[in-house]
Amino acid sequence: MLKKRIVPAIDVLDDKAVKYVQFRNPTIIGDPAELGRKYAEDGADELIYLDTTASLKNQEVKYEWIRRVAEEVYIPFSVIGGVRTIEDFRLLLRAGADKVGVNSAAVLRPELLNEAAAIFGKQCVVLGLDAMPILSEDGSIERWEVYTHSGHENSGRDVLEWAQEAAYRGAGEIICTSIHKDGMKTGYDLELIKLLSENVSIPIIASGGAGELHHISEVFTEAKADAALVASMIHYGHYTIQEIKQHVKEHGIPMR
Repeated sequence: MLKKRIVPAIDVLDDKAVKYVQFRNPTIIGDPAELGRKYAEDGADELIYLDTTASLKNQEVKYEWIRRVAEEVYIPFSVIGGVRTIEDFRLLLRAGADKVGVNSAAVLRPELLNEAAAIFGKQCVVLGLDAMPILSEDGSIERWEVYTHSGHENSGRDVLEWAQEAAYRGAGEIICTSIHKDGMKTGYDLELIKLLSENVSIPIIASGGAGELHHISEVFTEAKADAALVASMIHYGHYTIQEIKQHVKEHGIPMR
């Protein structure tokens, strides 16, 4: 088994770190750079910043807070949100990001993934994939579909088909967020993550729903995720990253 990663996610709105529940109702939780430094010192393997100002308000990415993160945080970090062009990739990497994530723009123009991978290398290209289950008449999950614009618009695309296409086009890894699980602390969508992990050729970062320690070990052992994104359980002080990693190691799962 490859070594697994614990990846804190920090949402940024108007230069402040916030936490959403199901992509709505933000609560301010601190400063992006200070939180990033805290989590790095506690043992995070890398960080993911989601710039919701750029994505929700259709604004340009603000680079000042990213430069502050680059100055204060010594572990790799990705920035996702509001990325629409190759120039956006270039400016974010120049500001200090190690990886750049693209979501809605790639659904609208998939060639962006090919172009970014060719210019910057696929190791710099992250696909953000936000998914919602589509239910059959009996209430069972029929399939998952891709949502864009911070989870507000249904693209109609099948999640697995899009993930496979994105990997083929040049994405280096995928952050898959189950929208209906986000912030609920009831556990990851194991069925969805397993579907992707077993059928897509690049690493899958599970996102949405972690609230208890056993949720982390489950997403590694049952769903075969390559990394677990954590937010609520560390932002509100329920657990430290060291406690999470210790729990995972006790279940025989190798960690970075």
